[in-house]
Amino acid sequence: MKKLRRHSFLSVTLLAVVIALQLPGAVRAADYEPKPTNSYFLKFNPRQAPAPGPLLLKAGDKLAIIGDSITEQKMYSRLIETYLTACVPELKITARQFGWSGETAEGFLKRMTNDCLRFEPTVATLCYGMNDHRYRTFDVVNSRWYVKNYSAVVAGLESIGTRVVLGSPGCVGKVPAWTHSNAYTLDELNINLLAFRDLDIDIANQLGARFADVFWPMFTAGYEGQSRYGTEENRYMISGKDGVHPGWAGHLVMAYAFLRAMGLDGDLGTLTVDLGAQTATATAGHTVESFKDNTLTVVSTKYPFCAGGETNSDNSVRSGATLVPFFEELSRFRLVVQNASAARYQIIWGNTTNSYTAAQLASGVNLAADFVDNPFCDAFKRVDEAVAAKQAYETTQIKTVFHGKEAKADMDKAVADTEAVRAPLAQGIAAAMVPVRHRIVIQALP
Repeated sequence: MKKLRRHSFLSVTLLAVVIALQLPGAVRAADYEPKPTNSYFLKFNPRQAPAPGPLLLKAGDKLAIIGDSITEQKMYSRLIETYLTACVPELKITARQFGWSGETAEGFLKRMTNDCLRFEPTVATLCYGMNDHRYRTFDVVNSRWYVKNYSAVVAGLESIGTRVVLGSPGCVGKVPAWTHSNAYTLDELNINLLAFRDLDIDIANQLGARFADVFWPMFTAGYEGQSRYGTEENRYMISGKDGVHPGWAGHLVMAYAFLRAMGLDGDLGTLTVDLGAQTATATAGHTVESFKDNTLTVVSTKYPFCAGGETNSDNSVRSGATLVPFFEELSRFRLVVQNASAARYQIIWGNTTNSYTAAQLASGVNLAADFVDNPFCDAFKRVDEAVAAKQAYETTQIKTVFHGKEAKADMDKAVADTEAVRAPLAQGIAAAMVPVRHRIVIQALP
């Protein structure tokens, strides 16, 4: 492992951040996020989050996904790695997850060099604040402790050249029984988490990191999910049934927040058909093999994101994607049909048939959003399963081996031995990413 570089100004920078975040008047009254008009949101006034900015990622980046037990669930981390592998394969991003149950920013700071920096990540996502807020009301002493440690984590990563995406904590859906926080209301816990989220904006601004707003999209999506899909008997819990650990819908919202913060634009390809000229073209990552008898055959090395599951389930990736603009902003695989002579057409793609007007097709339709079951689903699933297998081993590697007797006896050997086990798992992801040959049939309707 290369010797880690430490900037001489690091401690001064952290002191400046802590002082700056405590100064009164730092927040201007107008700098707030728009919010639903429902009275449920009256108590919550989130500061305006920074815009995502241009693409943060570079070809060949090594991504570290860092956080507490919500990260250790290996769900949003899995969605992120699968997305980067399948949807933007040209970037050749590799990833590791470093989730640790019950952890705070201070906890990661203590293990950061041993567990993470040795792998020299070039990009890192952070998600702390849930345990740091201590499941109680806001207090200044605790907030200073949080700012000091979270800032030190960011600065430590940046000291070796890592580009950081600093994530806020999410929200809670009920007062979790296991925290013994019955003295506090649900609103009080979420107001505290929102305050930490606002502090995170300043940490990111002060230290030049990207900010991923996890709290506000989850909070608003949770309310919308309950309104659309929940009942009094069966609540829709974006934050999970225990109030803290989300199911797949919540993790999709989290992945959305981090991927947007990375500056990804969601353009995953466009297929353009000219029915008048009987020609077809495709953008990078997709090659037209043939277009004959209104049947388009394409070979794709770049996948749309396949979000399956029941729309009304809080444990469904598809459901989470209905509550944030995931497909609009992160998964656009478009079909454009020009010079159509009929008023309406049906599009047959795999096992699914949808109908559109000629005007809709001329403007372009998003196949990724409209075709839940599509020809990429099986290949996408294989990539996702390979990612899941690798990330599962990474928990064992870090938590069991790096902090076990093997590492105490010989850390270098522990690293080498576990990397030998991890290598074929990482190679399995690359092997799963194969070209997909698919057909789109365009049929005029009477």
